[in-house]
Amino acid sequence: MKTLGIILAVVGLAMLLFGGFSYQTEEKVADIGPIEINADKTKEVAWPTYAGVIVLVAGIGLVVLDRKK
Repeated sequence: MKTLGIILAVVGLAMLLFGGFSYQTEEKVADIGPIEINADKTKEVAWPTYAGVIVLVAGIGLVVLDRKK
């Protein structure tokens, strides 16, 4: 349980430091015979701040509870 708690705490801290991430995809805009037109689209993935806090607190809680045994 201690290892899981440490992993959760690190993930929660990372979620707080990085509010999300973005990535780029290439999408086909038009395909007219032999001519193909593509466009790069940037998509973002974001998570709420409270999710990082919950994961961080859960990880710290697991580490503390494991020490009491």
